Amino acid sequence: MMDSIASAAMSMSAAQFSVQYATALERKAMDTMEMAAQELLNMLPDVPRGQFIDTYA
Repeated sequence: MMDSIASAAMSMSAAQFSVQYATALERKAMDTMEMAAQELLNMLPDVPRGQFIDTYA
């Protein structure tokens, strides 16, 4: 009985660690993608007001 409770607690702890690890990896990946998108936006030329970028060309 005690072995099964301890085993279940260890399994839950391992699962919780796994979820926290995966969440941290996803957060890091999202931060990296956000920085890359910001750099791409910084590379775009400035467009004067009243003019638009032709997205169909």
